[in-house]
Amino acid sequence: MVPAMSSSGPQHYVIRVRGRLAPRWAPWFDGMALVPQDDGTTVIDGPVADQSALHGLLRTISDLGLPLVSVAATDEPTPS
Repeated sequence: MVPAMSSSGPQHYVIRVRGRLAPRWAPWFDGMALVPQDDGTTVIDGPVADQSALHGLLRTISDLGLPLVSVAATDEPTPS
């Protein structure tokens, strides 16, 4: 279950998808960082304004046919 958004601002999320996304895809993900991983996945990393924005990102991932590996709310950005 995804935790509720804090009222103090955007929640940081790390979303992992199978496949490699080039940086040119960042505008599709509200400018979040796209970090290719050695295991053939891409981490989509950054702040998400609210639950509606999170659902929009997940819908974009689905619409692009990207297999979703994981979604995690975090306190800090993932190191590149």
